[in-house]
Amino acid sequence: MRIKTSSALLPEVTRGKPVPVTVNGTAVEAFEGETVATVLYTAGLVALRRSARSSEPRGVYCGMGVCFECLVTVDGAHAVRACLTPVKAGMAIETNQEMKL
Repeated sequence: MRIKTSSALLPEVTRGKPVPVTVNGTAVEAFEGETVATVLYTAGLVALRRSARSSEPRGVYCGMGVCFECLVTVDGAHAVRACLTPVKAGMAIETNQEMKL
């Protein structure tokens, strides 16, 4: 969920222009300047994959590219860190989890 309006407690909400992307084959709202992790989180995906060892769900943890917990497939490239990758128009993002929009 994104903040869409400002209030006395929040500064004015500004975003880049809308760009079309797909997540697991579903069209999702994204804006220039956002990371792939932001797009996934606002689409309701907090678990992006499962641990190879324990099958526990994994998602964004550190948010700065150190932990490698947010790995996704972007335009066919595997093991892309969602927290560091800026979204681009037409990007196809794949996770190992089902979307529940």
